[in-house]
Amino acid sequence: MSERIDIGQRGVNPRHVDYIAGVLIRGGLIALPTDSGYALGWRASSRKAREQVIRIRQLDRNHHFTYSCRSLSDVGQLAQVGNTEHRLIRQATPGPFTFILPATRQVPRWAQQGKRRTIGVRIPDHDLVQALLDAMDEPILSSSLLLPEQDEEILDNEDLYDAVHGLVDLFVDAGYCPLEPTTLVDLTSQPPVVLRQGRGVIDF
Repeated sequence: MSERIDIGQRGVNPRHVDYIAGVLIRGGLIALPTDSGYALGWRASSRKAREQVIRIRQLDRNHHFTYSCRSLSDVGQLAQVGNTEHRLIRQATPGPFTFILPATRQVPRWAQQGKRRTIGVRIPDHDLVQALLDAMDEPILSSSLLLPEQDEEILDNEDLYDAVHGLVDLFVDAGYCPLEPTTLVDLTSQPPVVLRQGRGVIDF
């Protein structure tokens, strides 16, 4: 059975943030609102939660997920960021962008994308997510809440809760939250390449 917290549009409640962070710290899997729709989130060290995401979304076991970070400083702990990449990310974030960058040695091999040894990172523009990242004091892994039979149809919060009920430990309900994917930008090539055009618009 999944717990449910209704945060509505009332802003960030520190008690809610502490409770959600506690679920993550204990290795739980949560569904929460972000600036690009509802997403699944979990602590990077929780193998159980990662396996559950693979089952829920029926993903390939080699699928790679995105690190949600508070700031460029956190990004720099996970990815190799040159001056050009730093300026571009600083201009575009926080916002609906995911950037592909070379991983640092701090990132475990299972989280890196194949022989390229890259990772996806983002800095979300969402008060709850930022407050949660502050409380955790570490990046968390995330995945869009796209279900196998959803066909990318935008579901409301009630539909999503019914779909994931019993599959996640906690559903953070913020009401209607339209699914608008992040813009995916590969910063390992010069010039950078937009691999997926989503909500964010960027100028190189």
